[in-house]
Amino acid sequence: MSDTKKVVLAYSGGLDTSVILKWLQDEYDCEVVTFTADLGQGEEVEPARAKAKSLGIKEIYIDDLREEFVRDFVFPMFRANTIYEGEYLLGTSIARPLISKRLIEIANETGADTISHGATGKGNDQVRFELGAYALRPDIKVIAPWREWDLNSRQKLLAYAEKHGIPVEMKKGKASPYSMDANLLHISYEGGILENPWAEPEEDMWRWSVSPENAPDQATYIELTYAKGDIVAIDGVAHSPAEVLSKLNTIGGANGIGRLDIVENRYVGMKSRGCYETPGGTIMMRAHRAIESLTLDREVAHLKDELMPRYATLVYNGYWWSPERKMLQTMIDQSQLTVNGKVNLKLYKGNVTVVGRMSDTDSLFDEAIATFEDDEGAYNQKDAEGFIKLNALRLRIAAKKLK
Repeated sequence: MSDTKKVVLAYSGGLDTSVILKWLQDEYDCEVVTFTADLGQGEEVEPARAKAKSLGIKEIYIDDLREEFVRDFVFPMFRANTIYEGEYLLGTSIARPLISKRLIEIANETGADTISHGATGKGNDQVRFELGAYALRPDIKVIAPWREWDLNSRQKLLAYAEKHGIPVEMKKGKASPYSMDANLLHISYEGGILENPWAEPEEDMWRWSVSPENAPDQATYIELTYAKGDIVAIDGVAHSPAEVLSKLNTIGGANGIGRLDIVENRYVGMKSRGCYETPGGTIMMRAHRAIESLTLDREVAHLKDELMPRYATLVYNGYWWSPERKMLQTMIDQSQLTVNGKVNLKLYKGNVTVVGRMSDTDSLFDEAIATFEDDEGAYNQKDAEGFIKLNALRLRIAAKKLK
């Protein structure tokens, strides 16, 4: 283990990563650099600085990555209308490539030869972190303590912390029984009673949203403005990407939007039950499909829908930095050049309803052709006869053979 000289640790300041920090120092006799990312998780990240200092860390990185996260990762993913296994909006998955990117950047800045993370050997995150790291720096070394040590329970971690004088902040009140991960796009819940897929989540588990039953009895209307597939304004007021998502989270959560309870297939092979709150993302998905319905060519839209599951799997499995994801992104971004206009939404008790969409510059909707009234020759209905017969030709030939 002596060949490891300097490690950049993805550090939250919590129990797991604080134990990892000390464990790296002792087991690998190496210098540790800590990196704490603010992705909009809603928790104070600065205390991690004081805690790292108390453990002897000299190089401490605490980065506000909220704008980069939404601008360069969330928005590009939503241009593809990305959903994994028909439901999951990939809130955890999409944060991992940014963390990997920053880990490698810090390793390069500090001369570190190794990175480390606190992902377990059972989950997807270990794959996502490491695939991203190797794609960005092929010679990087990775230490994943959960695949090496025997501290495989919270009690063992607490005992290790007490033995080595690692400060552990015990939160007042009832501790959450769930394993949670949060960023500006979502908050996830796993563990506890959720390990039984038949058990209904407790109402007090949810942090960001009211229940649909307790949402306001009056609908909320919002207008979203799009430019090249991204939301640039809410109700006519311009916002940055992170501001857009934050504001939609607040509005959506207040209306009971964005709760999800699923059993998903992890990349490592097991099934996992998880609950998610993605209020802003749920609104974004519905609105983006609405503006695309008006501005995208039919075959382009259908091709995007065919490619989306592959794109979603690449994100879920950790292949954000792969050449195939980059290739797909180029195609997707090209399709978004005409995705400009406005969408009007009605939010009511957990539902997002599109009630209007318009594009002054790029709408492909022609009322003169689509109308049920007199189209004044804009569409020759007699043309449909030949169209139908040509498309029926192979069916008619096959039917004759059956006689």
